[in-house]
Amino acid sequence: MLRGVSLSFEAGSFTSIMGRSGSGKTTLLHLLSALEAPTSGSIHFEGEEISGRDEDSLALWRRNHIGLVFQAFHLIPTLSALENVAFPLYPVKMAAEERRERARVRLEQVGLGHRLDHRPSRLSGGEQQRVAIARALVNRPTLILADEPTGNLDKKSGEEILAIFKRLNEEEGVAIIVITHDSTVASVARQGYSMVDGRLEEGGS
Repeated sequence: MLRGVSLSFEAGSFTSIMGRSGSGKTTLLHLLSALEAPTSGSIHFEGEEISGRDEDSLALWRRNHIGLVFQAFHLIPTLSALENVAFPLYPVKMAAEERRERARVRLEQVGLGHRLDHRPSRLSGGEQQRVAIARALVNRPTLILADEPTGNLDKKSGEEILAIFKRLNEEEGVAIIVITHDSTVASVARQGYSMVDGRLEEGGS
């Protein structure tokens, strides 16, 4: 349960939210991504309230603005890396070749241009997370929400994922909010918060 949380994020910001398991940080991310509705208060995005919208409207909003990256990669095991990344584009009216090209560009951006046809079982954990990041980017979101994105990775792979986030933030201006319990991950962000028993405290990186 969150208690009295009030905060705002600027376009192009890079923010970390640290906290122990059960502190409320994942609940906060679910609220920010409209996967859960607040029991009180409101959530605004670019000046418009989103917390009162119906599910169809929220799904469209997420597709147009939000990229989600989770600790579990949530890749479809029967699809190739390219097909996994292209998957969110299928509801969008576009030619198949454009869909494939946008997926290919994002995979090359995360260093997987040589793994386009590989299924998840043939990829390392770090490579699978890069596919998940490419998938989150394929709709050209303005905000990425990442929940423990390095939690299932070794140190080297985790550092590579953080480098990708930093580059996306600096070069493309994508706003990033990372939920983590790892101070190393939090240190990459430009501003930080801590969650303690459902309350948000400034300073966490």
